[in-house]
Formats: sequence, structure tokens, C-alpha cells
Amino acid sequence: MAVQVLLLCALLGTALVRAEYPFRNTSLPWDERVQDLVGRLTLQEIVDQMSHGGANNNGPAPPIDRLDINPYQWGTECLSGDVQAGPATSFPQSIGLSATFDYDLLYKFASAVSDEVRAKNNNATSHGSYAFHTGLSCWSPVINILRDPRWGRNQETYGEDPWLNGYLAKAYVTGLQGDHPRYVESNAGCKHFDVHGGPENIPVSRFSFDSKVTMRDWRMTFLPQFKMCVEAGAWSLMCSYNSINGVPACANKELLTDILYGEYNFTGYVVSDQGAIENILVAHHYTKTEVETAAAAVNAGTCLEDANLEKNVFTQIGNAVNQGLISNDTVKDRVSRLFLVRMRLGEFDPPEMNPYTKINTSIIQSPEHIELSEQAARETIVLMKNDPKKGLPITSTVDTACVVGPFIDNVEYLFGDYAPTIMPEFVTTPLKGIQSTGSIGTSKLSPAEGCKDNHCDSYDSGAVTSACDSVDLVIVCLGTGNSIESEGNDRANISLPGHQLQLLQDAASASKGSPVVLVLFNGGPLDISWAKDSSQVVAILEAFFPAQSAGVALADVLTGKYNPAGRLPYTWPASLDQVPPITNYTMVNRTYRYFTGTPLYPFGYGLSYTDFTYSALTVSPPSIKAGDSVSISVTVKNTGTLDGDEVTQVYLSWPEGTTAAPMRQLVAAQRTFVQDGTSVTLKFQVSGEQMQVWTEKWEVPLGNMTVFAGGQQPGQATAAPSNVLQASFIVQ
Repeated sequence: MAVQVLLLCALLGTALVRAEYPFRNTSLPWDERVQDLVGRLTLQEIVDQMSHGGANNNGPAPPIDRLDINPYQWGTECLSGDVQAGPATSFPQSIGLSATFDYDLLYKFASAVSDEVRAKNNNATSHGSYAFHTGLSCWSPVINILRDPRWGRNQETYGEDPWLNGYLAKAYVTGLQGDHPRYVESNAGCKHFDVHGGPENIPVSRFSFDSKVTMRDWRMTFLPQFKMCVEAGAWSLMCSYNSINGVPACANKELLTDILYGEYNFTGYVVSDQGAIENILVAHHYTKTEVETAAAAVNAGTCLEDANLEKNVFTQIGNAVNQGLISNDTVKDRVSRLFLVRMRLGEFDPPEMNPYTKINTSIIQSPEHIELSEQAARETIVLMKNDPKKGLPITSTVDTACVVGPFIDNVEYLFGDYAPTIMPEFVTTPLKGIQSTGSIGTSKLSPAEGCKDNHCDSYDSGAVTSACDSVDLVIVCLGTGNSIESEGNDRANISLPGHQLQLLQDAASASKGSPVVLVLFNGGPLDISWAKDSSQVVAILEAFFPAQSAGVALADVLTGKYNPAGRLPYTWPASLDQVPPITNYTMVNRTYRYFTGTPLYPFGYGLSYTDFTYSALTVSPPSIKAGDSVSISVTVKNTGTLDGDEVTQVYLSWPEGTTAAPMRQLVAAQRTFVQDGTSVTLKFQVSGEQMQVWTEKWEVPLGNMTVFAGGQQPGQATAAPSNVLQASFIVQ
């Protein structure tokens, strides 16, 4: 009885302690609560919070027992699902999601991921676990520009365009963080800030690389999407490994203090990439001691270190303060940003006030999430080539067919880097998807991987030619995979790996002239010029890394159950001769905005099984003052015989002679379902900010602005059959 009384007194005491602290008073404003909490911390407690950013032994942030504050895990990956935290629904990799050009889909996807992140966090913390990857603070999305096809992390991005990156980042951020007026479901962390896009390891290391960038390129290419991310309400940004013009990003006052906190009014926190703080000292040699390094990063604006070292650089913050290198006000500002986010996540409020605490793990692989995964995988697919008479869709039965290549039935190869834990029972491979159609290879469907693995250095030509001998249809599945392109792993070239091109040619030859459908699984572009030029290759599908629903999506597109409408989110070069060195950070001849050559396939390109025609493009008012916006209206009609989605793209070109501007810039886009024979009128707004160019400052050039609207860029050598309209307005 005495023990029970003591326990009751202890529990009551804890409850009273919790209630007495103003930082737990839900009637007070957030800033007052944060100020109260931080004001109670010792310097060492502040150091402990700022030096435990999450990864491996670096997390979680420790408890503060005397204030009854629990540990907190800052390290969680949410790129295409909830990563490395047990079972999770898998969605397509980011580069595929960007090919959808679908804001609503990205929002729904991020919301579903957030539900699973929150469910697993609820489960973990209820058992006293704060393990790596079980937190609520996501290191996603990646919104670096895909500026070089060889960069290993291209697959994690939303492509090469700043506006598209920012547009989809907004969908991701708002979907992940939720729409509750008080609480954040899980918080987004846009990365890698900034001027970061390779190399990883070829020809030099990312850990010490210095990105030399002009202010114009920095402002017009590498910053806009992060500004949009901040405006969307993201609670975190991750500073990158590289230096920018000689100053490491995580110690870069111009980047973090002047631009992010100053110009953008960012109220969230900055976390370092894993090991980036120590690399300021040991890789960039920017500082001479750990104390100096901690001071440089904290003073610049970094709030939280994600480290490789158990006793990491930020453990020296206390020494830096005592030596006068960092002010008390500065460290309090940085740690306040961390606790503000934790408060908004609901940590210091009664659980019953927060609806997100009620989400449980039954949401994982729920019918709704599986259906969304399938929809996303379908929408990512880009139809790059098609002969409507001999190619796709396959609407009648095919008697004999072969399905060949290293990607036909290997589950692992279908997932991008930072994918959730693979649940094989929910995965359909391309082979299983094709088998499920019941119409392809009704008499004989012959599979052959042909290669030992995705590198295809070991190739069995006989298996491929035997499988495809005299068949009616050949389906070839080729690509890369994470062992060829991923974090820390650049490509030296864009060739199809190993003997994959030979495999494609052998399969085509063995069929004795039958149609060939090529399906690609990759992040960055590949040299597929032979397939584009070959009359026997009647269709090319780009599937990226579609994850668990790969086979379902592929089967639906092949058979016409789904009409593909994906668009390429990057310029697909004809060869590396068109690509500057990866270490060159000028934008000259990079991306569609500045590239003056003829690519193999242009940014924004993609075909459909139906046809679309544009009409009635209007821009109003016809004349504006600099800084004003314009309204754009255009009508799209489905003139074909099948229903389908159309991705309408609006581009802006500046007055002739505007040297600071790109050739054209995507300023609006919308993916719209249009029934055959019907029309839809779309309306867009282009802001004065989108018309700005950077000289020595932001300004809107005066003169004649040109607007293009259609399902693709204007004036491309490789183009969809739909038209592109043009109109203009005057800026006075």
C-alpha cells in the first residue's frame, strides 16, 4: 500500500510539474512558450540539443529529465515513403513523381507518407523508442536542380526546372505537414541548401567540392525553389556538403543569415547534412579547430548538427560561447527554432488535443495507400516514342512474346535510393504485371533476364535470343539501379550499362522483325539513340523507379487501360558532347533554359494515345506596369478517340536583348483529365516576381513579353503532335 501511495504521489507530482511550466500552457502564444522553455535551459542542455541531429549514434536528442522533456529523434527519411522504420507503403522515386507534373498527386502522396510516419512514431514512442528513422522530422524533399545527367542523386530530385521543383515542393510540404490549424503532422525539410548538384565522387568528392557560381545563376537557378519551399511553410532546410564560392554552405552567413533568415523570413531550423559540419574543418579546411568550426556554423545560421562523430563538433558550442565566439542570444535563437517545431508537432500539449496522435499502423499498406501507389506509378510513365499502328496500346491478343532484360523480375531494381523497406508481398514486377494481362503471350510468354545483374557485365546472349526467337512481340526492360546511380555514386557516362544495348539488339534481331517495346528504369538519362532511330523499336516507355506498383502500372499502360501522360522533367542529351564538365557550375548550355543544341528528347516532352489541340490563348491585361501580374487563359480539346490526361505547360520568354534572362522559363503547368471530344479551359496567373531577372538586383525588363502555351515547349525537333500557341503582353 505504501508503494502505491508513493507511486501515486510521484505521478501527481509529475502532472503538477508539467502543468506549472508556462511552456506547457496551451493558452499561451507559441513564442512565449518557447521563450519560457529555452530560458530554463542551461548552456550544456542547449549544447546537448543542438549536437544530436539524428543519424545513427548522433541521435536522439537527449531528454531533459528535470523538465520532464522526452528524447527527440530528428532523423527520418520520407522521400518516397517512410524509410527504414519497418513496414511502409512504397511510392515512385521523386524523379518519376516530377514527371507527373501533378500537384494534387504530390500532395496526396506526401499526406499518405506523413500518415505512416506519424503512425510509426506514435507506436515507437508509446514503447519508449526514439530510434533513428522513427521521428517526425523528415529530411525531404530534395529540390536540387538536375543540372548534369551523370550526377548520382538525380533520381531524388524533381528535375531540372526551378519553378517545377518549387511547385512540387509546395505540394509535398503542405501534404506532409498537414492542414490542421494548430498542429503539424510531420515536418518537411527541403534540401540540399544550396548550389548542390554533383559531383558525388567523379571526378572529385562532394565532401570538399567548391561550387563556383555567379550571383545571377545562384539567384535565378539555385535559390528560387528553396524560396518557394519556405513560402509553402517548410519547417526545416538542410545545408549541403559543398562550399559556395569558397564558403562551406553550413557556415555560409550570406546563404543562411542574409538570404534565408533575412530575405525569406524563415522561422524554422537549419540542420546540417550528415558530417557536413566536421567537413568544414577536415575537408574544406575553412577553419582550424572544432571550436572555431562550431562558431562559424552556428553564427552563420545552422541550428542542428547531424554528424558521423559520436562526440561531434557542436559539442564544442559551450566552449565557443565561453570564449566569446558565439553569443548567448545566438545559441538561444538556434535552439528556440528546434523547440518551436517540436511544440508545433504537439510534443508539449496534451495528446488528446492532437488528432494526429490517434493515427495507428493499420494505415500502412491500406487499400487507399496501395491504390495511390498504383496511381502514382501510372502517372510517372512517359511515352517517349510510339508507332500507333505497330506499337501501343496493345488492344488485341498477342500469341507469342518475350520479356527480357535484368529488370523484368528483380524486385530490388524497381526501387530508388532512400526507398522504404521493401515488402515483397506487395510488389508486382514487370514480368508479373505482363503475365497478369492475359492478353500478351497467350500461347507462349518467354522470360529471360540475360544479365547476371543490372551492370550486365556478364551477359547470356543465348538465353535472350532463345526467348525471343520468332516471337510476335518483344518487351525489353533495361536501366540502371542504385548500384550504378545513387548518393555517393556518379556515372562516368550515360551509356546503357554493360551489354544492355547488345541485349536489346539481340532480342530485336532474334524476333525476325517483330515490334520491340523498350521500357526503361533509371534516374538520369541514358544513351538510347539506337532505340530512338530503330524502326523496329516501335515504342519507348520511361518508367523511372516505380517501386511496388511497377508491374501493375506497366501492364495498364501497355494494354491501354491507362493512357500515359508523363512528361520528361529534364533535358535528355543526345550525347555527353552536349554536356559541360560536371564541376562547371555556370548554367551555359545546361537545362532547357540555356541549352542551345538539339537534345535527344526535350524537357516537358511526352506522348499520349490520344491527340490534343489548343486554342483561344489570351493574356490580360495586354499591358502592365513592372511588378504587376497577368492572367492567362487557354482551351485544350481532346481531338482523339481516347480519354486521357494532358499536361498543359506555360512558358515565358523575355524581351529580345534581355541578356540576364534564360531563353524561356516554365511559369505554370497543370495536369488535366480531358474526355475524348471535349474541351477544358484552363486559367493561370503569372506574377510580377516570375518576370524578374537578376542583374545587380531583381528587376522586370520593360518591353514585349512572350507567352507560350501547349503540351510541350515550343520549337522542338522532337515534339508531340499537339500545337503550341503564342501570345504577348507589354511591360511598361
